[in-house]
Amino acid sequence: MPTPHAPPAAVRRALRKLGADIHDARRRRKLPMAVVAERAFTSRSTLQRVEAGDTSVSIGIYAAVLQALGLLDGLSQVADIGNDSVGQALASAELPKRVHLKRPSGASRDG
Repeated sequence: MPTPHAPPAAVRRALRKLGADIHDARRRRKLPMAVVAERAFTSRSTLQRVEAGDTSVSIGIYAAVLQALGLLDGLSQVADIGNDSVGQALASAELPKRVHLKRPSGASRDG
């Protein structure tokens, strides 16, 4: 059985915003909860939890709901290297100052 988890406030806020955005997207499309839940292969009550930003709903369910709304492409961009300025800066800091070509073994220095 998993350990109870109390996510940080920033995580809860981000999921509440995601849930509200999903709710708004569904309403803009004029789709009833039952239709979106069916398309996402989940229950209406789980969709209600998603739209509320419930932290205990799996990311797979969030992804299925996004797909049902035609919004899944945005999820693949979340941790994409192109959007990770911190990761890019760290990788750049690790680059060597100089690059030396390795000579084939057995080659003499005299040429």
